[in-house]
Amino acid sequence: MLFDINATVICASKYFDSNQMRTLYEKGVFHFGENRAQDLIKKLKDLNDLNITWHFIGHLQSNKVKDIINQIDYLHTLDRISLADSIQKHAIKPIKCFIQVNLTEEDQKSGVLLSNLSQFLLEIKKYDKIELIGFMTIGKDEDLLVTEQVFHQLDELATTYKLPYRSMGMTNDYELAIKHHATHFRIGRKFLELLE
Repeated sequence: MLFDINATVICASKYFDSNQMRTLYEKGVFHFGENRAQDLIKKLKDLNDLNITWHFIGHLQSNKVKDIINQIDYLHTLDRISLADSIQKHAIKPIKCFIQVNLTEEDQKSGVLLSNLSQFLLEIKKYDKIELIGFMTIGKDEDLLVTEQVFHQLDELATTYKLPYRSMGMTNDYELAIKHHATHFRIGRKFLELLE
């Protein structure tokens, strides 16, 4: 077994083509996360005979919402009201969403800043097509000390706001995420071991 933990391990499948994903599925990987809408659309078609749980884990442009929102099980990257508006317009049923929080405050990262989070949470309440289930964050590249602080902070936020799920941790830092009660993490390259 690649991971023996009590959390949902999502295969970040931008690293894999549809045939490799089919092999991973046959080996017991059922949760896949895509970063790009066009890649998700292709793989949905290629793998429509499999009972995959689909996660969207990349930045979602508002103009792509209509193409994918009713095909996914979880959205990890709700980060702005314009995206919520698009989901409200196009979703057939409530979508399980994580709010992406930019706790490292890096300009190149998407996400709601901590200073804006309370107001964002208030505004999200009016959308009945958004089922808010937790928070998501990304650590700081090449800095495990800051990353651990960020994961601890996200854990505390989820507790404060009484949200059950914490989506954090990738191949290089998932062990830190587990330490801080991650319920979902997004692993890519490590799944190559199952294909060898």
